[in-house]
Amino acid sequence: MERRKFAEPAYFEDLQIGQTFYIPSRTQTEALFAAFQLVSADNHPLHYDIEYCKKRGYNGLLAHGFQTLVQTAPGASDLPHLLGDAVIAIIEQSSRFLKPVLSGDTLYPELQITALTPRRTTGVVTLRSTVYNQRDELCMEGEIKLLVRRKQPVST
Repeated sequence: MERRKFAEPAYFEDLQIGQTFYIPSRTQTEALFAAFQLVSADNHPLHYDIEYCKKRGYNGLLAHGFQTLVQTAPGASDLPHLLGDAVIAIIEQSSRFLKPVLSGDTLYPELQITALTPRRTTGVVTLRSTVYNQRDELCMEGEIKLLVRRKQPVST
């Protein structure tokens, strides 16, 4: 018996353009900054030296761009629970960083389906990824493409 099954899985055909997947908000603490610095090996003082940041006009540590990006990981939303084993892989990702994210900012990530491209046995799900801060400023926007199984292959 599969103990991690939440519901009957959805497939590519079950998805709709405009469908939105919310990701829980997270306040970017100095502990998260330190953990991300350790994982990324990015040792620029903007990410760990508050005095360096203040001299450059920032009121807190400046987040790594990828620290903001990872907030939109599809696995952090309910999308993988919906699709279960139908998800094959993330096949593409792009992002633009529009506003600085500082220590203490609370981020609100979201994914929304913008395109569904069918293939014979799979389909590509295009997601718009966004991250807003507590001031409702768009800090990051991007796109993630997932390869997802179809229920029934299309005959050719």
